[in-house]
Amino acid sequence: MLDRLKALRNRPFLVALLVGLAAQLLFTVHLDRPSRIMFDEVHYVPAAQALLDLASPRNIEHPLVGKELIAAGIALFGDNPFGWRAFATAAGTGTVLAVFAFLWLLTTSMRAALVGAALAALNQTLFVQARTGMLDVFLGAFLLWGLVLLLWAMRGTARQAWTRWTGAAVLLGLATGVKWSAVPYIALIGLAFLVIRLRDARQARRSLAWVLAGRDQPHWRGIATVPGLLVLGLVSVATYFLTFLPAFFYTNAPLTLGELIPLQQQMWALQTQVLPSHTYQSDWWSWPLMLRPIWYFYEWDRGAQRGVLLIGNPVVMWGGLAAVLACFWAGLRERSNRALAVALLWTASVAIYAIIPKSLGFYYYYHLSGLFLCLVIPVAFLHLDRGRGRGWEEWFLVAAVVAFVYFYPILAASPLKDAQGFQHWMWFPSWR
Repeated sequence: MLDRLKALRNRPFLVALLVGLAAQLLFTVHLDRPSRIMFDEVHYVPAAQALLDLASPRNIEHPLVGKELIAAGIALFGDNPFGWRAFATAAGTGTVLAVFAFLWLLTTSMRAALVGAALAALNQTLFVQARTGMLDVFLGAFLLWGLVLLLWAMRGTARQAWTRWTGAAVLLGLATGVKWSAVPYIALIGLAFLVIRLRDARQARRSLAWVLAGRDQPHWRGIATVPGLLVLGLVSVATYFLTFLPAFFYTNAPLTLGELIPLQQQMWALQTQVLPSHTYQSDWWSWPLMLRPIWYFYEWDRGAQRGVLLIGNPVVMWGGLAAVLACFWAGLRERSNRALAVALLWTASVAIYAIIPKSLGFYYYYHLSGLFLCLVIPVAFLHLDRGRGRGWEEWFLVAAVVAFVYFYPILAASPLKDAQGFQHWMWFPSWR
């Protein structure tokens, strides 16, 4: 079926436009359900309103970008459910398009790009986050587009490479301005850049000096290693600090230049503090298995019992684990750099939470990893797409659609029959 799209192979921008429109429609329908604040919107919507009013500092645990975007939605659409969540839907659509763009650049396969984008839209964690006034959907959008620009910078002239590389640094700075959990990815990007340069030097039998200063590199043409790393770091840091500009205009306790660095220290203390146990807490190793999803909402609202459960699409989340193994196999046995790269990206995204000092973990921390599975799965199918394996990704996509439709009522706050209506979807006791 997807092979019939060959006519669109050379029109990726048209396909991306259609994909974006479909994703935006999916995320926007019934956006006002539920009609009340749900889950951590209780923290971020009031903080966004305080930013909009330039009142005083609020929710200083996290930087400002995500709350600035929620505030922009309130300014445009009002202090109502649509205003709280409007820019989250745009970020969700941007995320789907980033998956499409990444896979198109990585594989030049329209089929792989479309499968990945569809899986991202159907990967239920993105659907729920794109309809909730929280931070993680903005983090995912900025980070994925940063990766897209870094990949795109590997093509074109030296001037184009520098422009895209610098744009990626800006996006990574914005991602950090949403949540500090973007910082490990910037470090990993720098490390990957060095590893690729060292591998290129070994293959070309060139010196370490060439690795650090040479511009005639096979990847990222015209970008020498040391200047590239400096731009990546300095531009992302400068972008991050610029996002604090509104805080200098608070009516009460405005930020000053002298307080900017102490504020970061205060944020670090809040990020690493030991918190009391929580009903929905879970350990990082349990997230790929979906052992503890989170009820964002389960109340009587607008004349009906409604619920919003943050739970991944089982087809994508569990099937994606097999795809990770397949990509590692393809990377090691077939020496496929792209398969190994996406498998390592997912693995690193999970390992980060095994290392960073957080006293509590929650399933929504797995948001980025779930998105990376939507990169891994199409790449795995490309390596299985031979002989009898051809076309299996279409059946996989159909299964993902069926699962999404099945879970939709408790993803989109649809009316349930009664207070116990949720039981129908509770496959395991830990899901309750």
